[in-house]
Amino acid sequence: MTKHFEMAYQDSAGGLTMLFIHGFPFSSSMWEMQLDDLHELVRVIAPDLRGHGFSEVEPPYSIAQYADDCITLLNSLGIIDPVVICGLSMGGYVALDLVQRYPERIAALILTATRAAPDDKTGKANRDKAIASVQANGVEALVKALMPKLFSPSTLESAPELADIMQSMMVATPTDGVIGALKAMRDRADARLWLSSIAVPTMIIHGADDQIVPIDEAQYMAEAIPDAEFVRLVDAGHLPPIEQPEEFNKAVARFLITTFGDEEE
Repeated sequence: MTKHFEMAYQDSAGGLTMLFIHGFPFSSSMWEMQLDDLHELVRVIAPDLRGHGFSEVEPPYSIAQYADDCITLLNSLGIIDPVVICGLSMGGYVALDLVQRYPERIAALILTATRAAPDDKTGKANRDKAIASVQANGVEALVKALMPKLFSPSTLESAPELADIMQSMMVATPTDGVIGALKAMRDRADARLWLSSIAVPTMIIHGADDQIVPIDEAQYMAEAIPDAEFVRLVDAGHLPPIEQPEEFNKAVARFLITTFGDEEE
């Protein structure tokens, strides 16, 4: 057990609960357009994972610890009924851990811009290089390296301001939080081992132009998870909820209504 730490979160309140888990090295602010558009359909909760956003920079850092923090948050809010989990990139790793270790708390699963496979030898070495770079040169060096890979070319052409917004969000992430997250991702478990046992409705959303997680990784999960739905969003890279918020939100809303009915009726 770890000592108590302060976890920041956003909460729209009311109805079926949906937990949005951000990617690396972002914060709950990346889900603003989902909170705005989906709050009438579900109760939307978006935490800042430890070391990110306004949450405390408090070790230890691991994918399992992030998942445990999410469960602790739900418990603190008195939410004991199963919830819908939506995780992007690193948040997808957390979502996969949650559905494996806390299946009774999960009503449905949405995986975005993520993969089930762990880091291979090269991937682990790249994480270590990134850690060394952050230690030597600060978070800004990592952000500079990530920026060209995050967006679809069409996004950078049509909405260049999004790059500035996300860059500011990433640069604001504390150094220790960034390093902790890199170690957590490097050492994560192989989620491919339990994909076939996932028994909740699942949707996988992936950007057609994702340069960080190849789309075939998403297609692999869609084939391995029983009855999973696969949604490919054009003109989106690694950040579909930000690059194509209208199409992303439509896909999520359709999935929710198909799975649970209209909670407002």
